[in-house]
Amino acid sequence: MKDTFYLNISTADSLGIGLFKFSLIPQEKFLIVNSALSHMLGYPSKTELKKEKLADLFSDLNNRDDFFQKIRRSGKVNFFETLFKTKVGSDLWVAITCSLVSKGRGEYIEGIIENIAAHKEMEGILALERDFLQGLLDNLPDAMYFKDSNNKIIKVNKFYAKGVGLNPDEIVGKTDFDFFPAEQAKNMQKDDNYVLSTGKPIVGKIERTLLPDGTWNQVITTKIPMHDRFGKVIGTMGITRDMTAYANLEKERLSMVISTLTILGKALQMRDPYTFTHTRHVANIAEIIGRELNWDENRLLGIRLAGELHDLGKISIPLDILNKPGKLSDLEYSLIQEHSKNCYDLIKDIDFPFPLSEAIYQHHERLDGSGYPRKLKGNDILFEARILAVSDVLESMTQHRPYREALGIANACEELERGSGTRYDSQIVDIALGLAQKSGQKIFWKVN
Repeated sequence: MKDTFYLNISTADSLGIGLFKFSLIPQEKFLIVNSALSHMLGYPSKTELKKEKLADLFSDLNNRDDFFQKIRRSGKVNFFETLFKTKVGSDLWVAITCSLVSKGRGEYIEGIIENIAAHKEMEGILALERDFLQGLLDNLPDAMYFKDSNNKIIKVNKFYAKGVGLNPDEIVGKTDFDFFPAEQAKNMQKDDNYVLSTGKPIVGKIERTLLPDGTWNQVITTKIPMHDRFGKVIGTMGITRDMTAYANLEKERLSMVISTLTILGKALQMRDPYTFTHTRHVANIAEIIGRELNWDENRLLGIRLAGELHDLGKISIPLDILNKPGKLSDLEYSLIQEHSKNCYDLIKDIDFPFPLSEAIYQHHERLDGSGYPRKLKGNDILFEARILAVSDVLESMTQHRPYREALGIANACEELERGSGTRYDSQIVDIALGLAQKSGQKIFWKVN
């Protein structure tokens, strides 16, 4: 046993672990200490360290009392962290693991003491970084949240907590279904699962959210994957910015611009009622097609506005040319063709959240390059412009024109079918033909 004990001391010395045996009864004194412990505490020899009492090594009296209470109450202490005084009077973080042993009339404590100064220094650095990160998160004017691989929330900042009306600790462990309507939470979870499964971020998604207080807001959200040190995706981090005030301001600005353009539309109506009615019908057709494509409200607003304004450039063309009953001369036709560019020049410098001016500029272009004014082809033509082209042909052929009678919806559908895939976008043509068939070959757009 004695050989084994010294072997343990030797092993502990090589590992830098302090071994001790301290007598409590009949006399308080160190019975055994190893070289690693004396060296750890700055004593020149084991003999010098043995002159000290265990209780006198504690820097903090409360920690000392707590240690001795625990060892007497439970008979053992596991990794008790405390500050010890070294020989030169400095403090050293140590961890004590020991047991209380009674033998005959004697009572002593034996165990190990480890130097955890490096651990505590790293712990302090991590705590500083953690506090810095939390401070940074809490001062952001955006909702920040972290979720695990099961979409459960593991951390949020104060802005997020304020939004749902709870303390951060009350949010941890919950999911979006605890705070938002089921359908809304389902969409949020769908985005989270996409990031988890693909490792790809979702950046700048605009959405409306219903808050627990019953108010709606418009937000822009970015979600990115979180990885472990092996590169495995283990969760998601999200940041959501409330854009409600900005969206309302942008909506008001857009409303003012639309109101101004509406006044121009009224001027066109007073000057040329036929063209004004035509543009309203084209807008209706384009919007119906957009809805068939499941477009959101912003994009539907854009295509409708493009339909209503697409012939606004005709306001500068003489009425005797616009309403001429006979065939137009080459010069007159070239003037008519300028209407799309006239409108483009009129609104191109106005900032819209959709490609309004360019869609109008292109609405007479054709996929095969036979259109005007720039002879664009294929993918060079905006999808919105392709919708306007089909809508324009459909409306024009079904209505009376100064130079001919109405040709009817059946002839209009035949024209679209003949040009499907060559002059007109086949997907849009199929939608238009389907709508016409569903209506029984009658006008399916609302006539204002």
